[in-house]
Amino acid sequence: MRDIEFWKMSGSGNDFVLVDNRDGQISDGEMGRFVQSVCRRRVSVGADGVIFVTRSRTLDFAWRFFNADGGEVEMCGNGSRCVARFAHLKGIAGPDMTFETLAGPVQAHVKGRLVKVLMPKPSGLTKDIELKLPIGDKRCRKDQDSVQPDMKGTPYDESGRVIVRRADFINTGVPHVVIQVRDLDRYPVFEEGRAVRYNSYFAPAGTNANFMTMIGPQEIEIRTYERGVEEETLACGTGAIACALTSAAHGKAVSPVRVKTKGGETLVIYFETNEEGFDKVFLEGNTAVVYRAFLNEEALD
Repeated sequence: MRDIEFWKMSGSGNDFVLVDNRDGQISDGEMGRFVQSVCRRRVSVGADGVIFVTRSRTLDFAWRFFNADGGEVEMCGNGSRCVARFAHLKGIAGPDMTFETLAGPVQAHVKGRLVKVLMPKPSGLTKDIELKLPIGDKRCRKDQDSVQPDMKGTPYDESGRVIVRRADFINTGVPHVVIQVRDLDRYPVFEEGRAVRYNSYFAPAGTNANFMTMIGPQEIEIRTYERGVEEETLACGTGAIACALTSAAHGKAVSPVRVKTKGGETLVIYFETNEEGFDKVFLEGNTAVVYRAFLNEEALD
């Protein structure tokens, strides 16, 4: 494989490798392995995911989005903002564009570093799910620690080994669970997020897990454990949308909602409500081109 040109970009803390693959330099069969190799931190480029820009017969372009584990997924909110700016800077599309995703067409507007995208219509809203999370599940451990939340009033089942959490679910292009918590800074996001991600309720595909605190009706703070990255990330666009919409479904939030992420940046969620739920959901935030480079074959070893 010859040296491959790529861009490294960040969308509010989510980092991505972007490749213009309109000439098919990386085949469909090679993409998964390529992603797993490139996303390794310290030994390769390191990223939360990889975006391949491909040709579209009807729209400005199409994308293939892969999480760091090599799995292709339908949507990534912050990734969609990065790919829109990438396409605009490379002359693939104008400042207003529409591109293909597995979740459907996505419209985007680029204004400098700020990118606003019209997201696919959310679905599957389910409120007040009772989740039972095993404390001692080895999959939920980080280093030698298992889930050991010590917040006052934590409910357990009769065995004393299972935490019971009240949660909401919504698909904002990919599946998301939202749990409201009091002390977000100290919350065991990795441990409990992993327990939610692998919970049998969401089998076999699993889900992303978000933990949030309401600051006011138009301001929330979130932390997210991302499926496919299998780690807490600095930001998650579709997770930010999930938190804003589920809060609105409980009558606690109104559009627009400013969402502060783990990385410290703020995403803005715009939406409309109707009898069928939510419509015209927009995600807005800054993007950054970190660098442009060529990938040597050694980085794939």
